[in-house]
Amino acid sequence: MFLKTLFKIACAPVALLAGSPLAAQQATSIDIPETAPQPVSVDTMKEVTRMLSSDAFEGRAPGSVGEQKTIALLTDRFAKAGLKPGNGDSWLQKVPLVSIEAGKISPLTITGGKTPLSFEYGKDMVIGTYREAPTIDIANSDVVFVGYGINAPEKGWNDYAGLDVKGKTVIILVNDPDYDSADLNGEFGGKAMTYYGRWTYKYEEAARQGAAAALIVHDTVPAAYGWGVVESSWTGPQFFAQSADKGASETEANGWIQKEAAERLLASAGQDLATLSAAAKRKGFKAVPLGVKASVSFANAIETTVSNNIIGILPGAKRPDEYVLYTAHWDHLGRCKPADDGDDICNGAVDNATGTAALVALAEAFGKAGAPDRSVVFLAVTGEESGLLGSAYYGENPVYPLSQTAGGINMDAFLMAGKARNVTVIGKGKSQLDDFLAAALKKEGRVAEADPMPQNGYYYRSDHFSLAKQGVPMLYIDGGDDLVNGGKAAGEAAGKDYTVNRYHGPKDEYNPNWDWSGVIDDLALYYSIGRSLAMSKDWPNWVAGDEFRAMRDKSRAGR
Repeated sequence: MFLKTLFKIACAPVALLAGSPLAAQQATSIDIPETAPQPVSVDTMKEVTRMLSSDAFEGRAPGSVGEQKTIALLTDRFAKAGLKPGNGDSWLQKVPLVSIEAGKISPLTITGGKTPLSFEYGKDMVIGTYREAPTIDIANSDVVFVGYGINAPEKGWNDYAGLDVKGKTVIILVNDPDYDSADLNGEFGGKAMTYYGRWTYKYEEAARQGAAAALIVHDTVPAAYGWGVVESSWTGPQFFAQSADKGASETEANGWIQKEAAERLLASAGQDLATLSAAAKRKGFKAVPLGVKASVSFANAIETTVSNNIIGILPGAKRPDEYVLYTAHWDHLGRCKPADDGDDICNGAVDNATGTAALVALAEAFGKAGAPDRSVVFLAVTGEESGLLGSAYYGENPVYPLSQTAGGINMDAFLMAGKARNVTVIGKGKSQLDDFLAAALKKEGRVAEADPMPQNGYYYRSDHFSLAKQGVPMLYIDGGDDLVNGGKAAGEAAGKDYTVNRYHGPKDEYNPNWDWSGVIDDLALYYSIGRSLAMSKDWPNWVAGDEFRAMRDKSRAGR
């Protein structure tokens, strides 16, 4: 998820905080029909996950042979499950993309300071562009430290105040100024990451300010992932949505720089990164021109392509013009930085062959149970790893009216950690879909808990966000972290093991010895929620005061 995202916050960026407490209460009652349980096939989960993450699919990069194989597999399995093509007589929704792959990348050189510096691509920094330009040449660009790179008028916060960065290179800190708070109290939501803390926002704001280049300082704790994740994600072709100006309004170059490299850069300029970082946490911080110049160049291999969202529908028996969504992204990184053994295929077994397989398994379960009152749409989207491109395209070009979409569930990466006593809700307390979740959990004897790591900004990192910002209530539920065997400590260890050793790397591969028991429990939950929503006559909404409420109210007005 380390490439340019389509989504821009269209409304005024008020809280922009997932999971923050809201004073207003949601409606006291909502129609949640009882539904009979329906087995979700573990054999389907195993087989589809194994096939999608095999080397034959080459990591499922958009526009690749792996995409064509994914389309063939999913359309065949959707049809056998009893679904109909979801876009007229087609299973596909075309998503226009451009692929840009940087090559012949020079070192990033810094001159004019105490010591000339040269930073190596991959080891010290990564760089690329959103512009459809054959070459990029940043030469002797003045370097400015702009703190967290935030311009938030509603908070009276502007790291670019009084500053002209046109043609300059800006150095930006990752996350928000109050990311290391102990709680959710703070100018930017305390330890919970807001959209201002996301790397996507920082590049967008740098472009709005006219910067020639933007480099984010990588620090593992506030970034929530190690340097290896950044490096592997910027390797090879990078996919973006095609734009009318071919990226001319974007920065010429953007990327990341290792914290240690940034410390050396600032030291050469007579500054201290730790000291400036502490100053940047306070309102009124003034950007610091460093008095050094940056140079970097690279060539671009540019291709326009069309990728596809894959859509199947089970038409409703009574109200077929009302819809319930299940979403998951089928894409992954394709070929990436090789592991020590030379393996260069990022297979994406957990992320997100498991979620894609879940679409198939749930489609089979719904087909066997028979059509519910509302139609159920199974949407496998492209380009999530490139910035939620496929889901954003659907959100802006919906096949089924979003005003007639009751809500949905997004599925992204099932960890094989075993049975859990709880589930983790990303964005808990935001919508009335929590009521459907609570009813389903009650039958299972489990509980819902809020995201224990709101500082990681997960709410803005998966496909539910693309639909939520269009007003559609969406649930995003992670597997529980309070494991039956080992409790919270075991859950934390399982998550850390995956993040450190396999996430966005060549070793995210299918393992025939996985424990699927917890995943099947979660899928039974997802089935129950979706089935109840598809049988309900009510229209769940966001709670009063939520940033997505106004969009939902507008879309449902008069209906």
